Amino acid sequence: MSQSYVGAVAVVWGTMSSRPCSRVACAKDAVATLTYVYADSMAVLGPLSGEHEPHSYDLCAVHAERLSAPQGWQIVRHSVFGELGYGA
Repeated sequence: MSQSYVGAVAVVWGTMSSRPCSRVACAKDAVATLTYVYADSMAVLGPLSGEHEPHSYDLCAVHAERLSAPQGWQIVRHSVFGELGYGA
């Protein structure tokens, strides 16, 4: 698995709100939002979006750190410096 930072990927930053992790049986608060870009075989993980998006997944810090992608896919991790939670 390689990590890449692609300038062509647009991420909308928002204020954090309290939402649960999307993983089954996880009651922790989400700190990151995961979106898949199927055309580019890419998983994009960034700070928690301001609002829930229908085609994305909110993850807690534990599940965000454990994220893996299928063989041949890239994981792009965006973080905001100084923000508490994932990526801090």
